[in-house]
Amino acid sequence: MIVDSSVMIALTLKEPGYEKFGEKLNAVSRLHMSAATWVELGVVADRRLSKENHNRLDALIDGLGIVFVPLSVSQARIARMAHRRYGPGSGSPARLNMGDCFSYALAIDLDEPLLFVGDDFVHTDVRQVQLS
Repeated sequence: MIVDSSVMIALTLKEPGYEKFGEKLNAVSRLHMSAATWVELGVVADRRLSKENHNRLDALIDGLGIVFVPLSVSQARIARMAHRRYGPGSGSPARLNMGDCFSYALAIDLDEPLLFVGDDFVHTDVRQVQLS
């Protein structure tokens, strides 16, 4: 399963419905995140989180055992295509930002479903994790 940064922010801030994401993450043995998404997560965290929540985020990542996958050339190409197809200005309702494009690319490249919060990825062709 590929984990988008939006899930980690929702868990850290205990946003509405965060429990179902925690349950899904704890039920899966292999969790991956693009190293580029991790950078984006750090940028978002620096902007939005207190020091206490930074510590909570780090503990969540460590506790879940998320594996960070280096960005490959193949993934970079997929991310560029995703931005052209689904990014702002493309006409797509997805409006994926750059960080979203890296999550999308890893999910497509590894052929794994993506866990995310929000309605952006539902407008793409990426496989989505189904929440019960």
